[in-house]
Amino acid sequence: MSARVLEKRSSLFLLTLGAIGVVYGDIGTSPLYAFREALAQAAPGGILREEILGVLSLALWALIIVVTVKYVLFLTRADNHGEGGVLSLMALANHATAGKWRIVLLLGSIGAAMFFGDAIITPALSVLSAVEGLGTVRGLQGVMSEPLILGLTAGILLGLFTIQFRGTAKVARLFGPVCVIWFVAIGGLGLWHIIESPGVLLAINPWYGVRFLSEHGGTGLFVLGAVFLTVTGAEALIADMGHFGRRPIQLGWLGFVWPALTLNYLGQGALALSALHAAQAAGRPLANADWFFLMAPDVLRAPLVILATLATIIASQAVITGAYSLAQQAIALGLLPRLTILRTSEDQFGQIYVPAINWMLLAGVLALVFSFRSSSAMAAAYGIAVTGTMVVTTCLAFIIAWRAWKWRLVWAALFIAPFLAIDLVFFGANLLRVIEGGWVPMLVAGMVGLVIYAWMRGRRLALLGVGQGVSMADLARNIERRPPTVIPGIAVFLTQDQVNVPSALLHNLKHNKVLHESNVLLSVVTEETPHVPAKDRLRMSDEGQRFVHATLHYGYMDKVDVPTDLARNEMWLGARGGTSFFVGRNAIRRSARPGLARWMTMLYTFLHRNAADPTEFFGIPANRVVELGSQVEI
Repeated sequence: MSARVLEKRSSLFLLTLGAIGVVYGDIGTSPLYAFREALAQAAPGGILREEILGVLSLALWALIIVVTVKYVLFLTRADNHGEGGVLSLMALANHATAGKWRIVLLLGSIGAAMFFGDAIITPALSVLSAVEGLGTVRGLQGVMSEPLILGLTAGILLGLFTIQFRGTAKVARLFGPVCVIWFVAIGGLGLWHIIESPGVLLAINPWYGVRFLSEHGGTGLFVLGAVFLTVTGAEALIADMGHFGRRPIQLGWLGFVWPALTLNYLGQGALALSALHAAQAAGRPLANADWFFLMAPDVLRAPLVILATLATIIASQAVITGAYSLAQQAIALGLLPRLTILRTSEDQFGQIYVPAINWMLLAGVLALVFSFRSSSAMAAAYGIAVTGTMVVTTCLAFIIAWRAWKWRLVWAALFIAPFLAIDLVFFGANLLRVIEGGWVPMLVAGMVGLVIYAWMRGRRLALLGVGQGVSMADLARNIERRPPTVIPGIAVFLTQDQVNVPSALLHNLKHNKVLHESNVLLSVVTEETPHVPAKDRLRMSDEGQRFVHATLHYGYMDKVDVPTDLARNEMWLGARGGTSFFVGRNAIRRSARPGLARWMTMLYTFLHRNAADPTEFFGIPANRVVELGSQVEI
């Protein structure tokens, strides 16, 4: 076997291990609460055998249809040059429809907003549920008071968010082996109880799930909402695809994670069946319990709680890294204002850290923990954001299959319809729990959606305001009639308007009364692909009269480095006087005939003022920047 083959296999193994430690952390900790919460909805007055098998059958087939077939086998192939997630799907669908379908942009914005709603609930619910498990350890039942549980949870979450600046790769190396131990442990516990009660294997038959739904009416919908907890985290499979790649994610699920989860859910069902037999023999109804932790014997209960706590930290990591990727894509696609983005790996483009997103998520997570105060109270808030994102993802996948992959409309519809129907059923079931706590992710998603709308609408109006200036043709004629003083050097003016003169150039001529030998009107354009090769980024056209139009094209996952990419052109070689970058600082003012409501203008002004420094965002050295201010009315 050649050294190259061994190297590829080693790399695949390490990426798969990293994917297990980051991507599957969220869905991998669902057994902590999913089966318990579903049974609680199924039979609050006492649990029967048909209810155990019915709920278990629904959970198992949710994993098969939603996660395995839809996400792992189908949606991981609907990637945008290796990048996944709802915004990558939006960019792919937008390209396939030539940007003419507004529904694509709307779906992408809704999906992004919903994902952020999910991102604050996952860390809160998963870590809190694990810490609550300490109450099942012999000798700690009376010690683990609510304030202590909340304090431990908050401390763990603070530590998790504090180490994010070290980067996904380092976190994955730490969490990967722990997560492998976690899945081996939960699979082993499940297998042990299956052997003791093999009758639970009947739940693999989907008939038990169908019969449960047909016999329980409205209660069945509430159970479906809780059953959906088994597949929360599936969105991270495609959101984090740029961090690890398609094949490691598929191998990790099919060969390791899915079998371990299936065994554990079957084991919890087997334990519940054994407990039912004992309760019936004693002549009393079976009450719901914390089935996951009860699977472990007393001597192993404390180690299992510690392992579960570590696993829930990993679960939080899955949505945190997904939120970073989603924020970067949203910024590049113009949905959010610029934020500081730090690269944490020289080898993997997708591994980043976004400080603003990190600390906003932490604030939201801690607010949830101290508001709901228990995992059972928080479970009702979990499903709406996730199911909403899944509905959006399925709709975008339909557009991609039809318009990008050129499937016939009827075949694309027939293929997607079952997935969409399942997503809509789950979404409807979770809507029934809005009052119980489902309003939380809807509120967060609404706030994010409002920010996206205000930013996009305000930015469009601001560009129109800037564009009401002097055209380049008029400026060229004026310079020819009354030439200004020409000084050595190259001046680069950042602009988004290819027709009119940048305000910074006008101010430089008006106040300094000079013109550089070479003047570059530079636009930075984000393409709907994740990466643009360095050699293809710069395009230039000579406008005469010492002016050049230049456009730098970047993918939405590329690192923007304007000086380096400009330096590839020969005009910078041997240029006299150096290069200066002129940046316009626009102050937003409300127009006499405003295009936005007053409160939305205030929101856009706040976002504009607090956006990351453009010179830092574009990688321009601060000592080569000249900032000139102007006012823009919207």
